[in-house]
Amino acid sequence: MYWIDRLALFSTLDLVAVCFLVFAWVSIGFYIENPPKNRPSVSNLMSFYRREWMRHFVDRNPRVFDAQILSTLRQGTSFFASATMIAFGGGLALMGNADLLAGVTEEFTLVTAPAIVLEIKIVVMLVFVANSFLKFVWAHRLFGYCSVVMSSVPNDATDPRAQPRADKAAEINITASRSFNRAMRSVYFGLSAAAWILGPIPLMFATVCTVFVLWRREFASQSRAALLTDPR
Repeated sequence: MYWIDRLALFSTLDLVAVCFLVFAWVSIGFYIENPPKNRPSVSNLMSFYRREWMRHFVDRNPRVFDAQILSTLRQGTSFFASATMIAFGGGLALMGNADLLAGVTEEFTLVTAPAIVLEIKIVVMLVFVANSFLKFVWAHRLFGYCSVVMSSVPNDATDPRAQPRADKAAEINITASRSFNRAMRSVYFGLSAAAWILGPIPLMFATVCTVFVLWRREFASQSRAALLTDPR
């Protein structure tokens, strides 16, 4: 009964907007990771280059350059994990001052809403932030696992263990990048969820804009065109 009473504070349009947000988040993520074979996404194209990286890694000596690349990838995930933690803490602090936020939103929307309504809207945003944090942390660990597996690859390219271990490192690297990309999408949709503070219409508009940005970067960007020019 408690949650039913709280849901009664929201309009039907609010519930539709939230469902649309979740549906868009899940759908665009699935489409990016499982694109049509004749139209691969940037993420899928990069998986090919990650495998190529490990294939050439076997013959490269010394391997300092590879270690630097992996260190850069780990630093990136570490930075975003820290940033999402700060954002999560800021969101919790904002929930403790929901009354002040209510005054600000009232100036924009000209609608007075109870503090609990704003707190629930912030919680939805924090769910995306928490999800992104967990995936950033997992990506960071996977890049660490990848570095260990890479270190176990024999320096002798003729060693029968070299290529299989390099292939394992490539798959772990790809899995780490997939987790990182999912975390980034959660950050994007977390920003979209913040628009709900202004109302359901801004939330739906922000969701559409986020989907368009993600689609363009994965399927219609100049970087994708550059990747496709390489004959494979």
